[in-house]
Amino acid sequence: MEKIGIIVGNGKLPLYFLKESTNENIELYPVGLFSSIEPEIKAHKNYKEFNIGNVGEITKYFLKNNILKVIMLGKVEKKLIFENLELDEIGTKLLKKLPDRKDETLLFGTIVFFKLNGIKILPQNYLLKTLMVEKKCYTTSTPTPEEKATIKIGLEAGIALGKLDIGQSIICKDSSIVAIEGIEGTDATILRGGLLSGRDTILIKMGRAQQDMRVDIPTVGINTIKKLVEIGARGIVMDSKKMLFLDQKECIELADKNKIFMIGR
Repeated sequence: MEKIGIIVGNGKLPLYFLKESTNENIELYPVGLFSSIEPEIKAHKNYKEFNIGNVGEITKYFLKNNILKVIMLGKVEKKLIFENLELDEIGTKLLKKLPDRKDETLLFGTIVFFKLNGIKILPQNYLLKTLMVEKKCYTTSTPTPEEKATIKIGLEAGIALGKLDIGQSIICKDSSIVAIEGIEGTDATILRGGLLSGRDTILIKMGRAQQDMRVDIPTVGINTIKKLVEIGARGIVMDSKKMLFLDQKECIELADKNKIFMIGR
């Protein structure tokens, strides 16, 4: 039986992988980074929890169990990274060597250390390729010509945002940018956009220009659509082939019910 380690952040994405790995006869070794991860993951027989700063201890755990393949799944929000950070010796040395503390820099620093110890990082869509966003309209509702013009402006802003590694989400309305994602994450950005400009906003959610499939693939799920419903949004545009689309049936039904369009561009 193949062994795969999984570094688990928040959200339901790790649960999808847990299900698929069972079907593929893979033995998982989940490592939780936060106390707030899904209870079903915590209940796994091989589950172990580490602070995100214990890079050396996590590596030792994998090597001790002869795990040379690891996948990183779930939300790892920057505010949680530094809220209760406990660095072991390796984590301290690694942080000092990094040029900055951007999400991407931290992730790749960890990946390099794993690689030096013979551990390969699998792409986040490993076993989950059927969940990748496709280039199509998923809903009965579609954008008006005016909304298409707004989407174009939002996409241009999203491309610029991706190059700066600031965030992955843009809220726009009436050919204007209303809010861009910062440290707070997509859900909070959606709510802020609704607070600032009211109903009929559009969410643009994009991957990076050179998306590394091993880390931080953007994800859309039922919670995203619920937040859009909450603010009376008009739609969401998602990056096809660079983004995971979870809870698809539920999302499409809820979007159709509230006349929200969902587009993979």
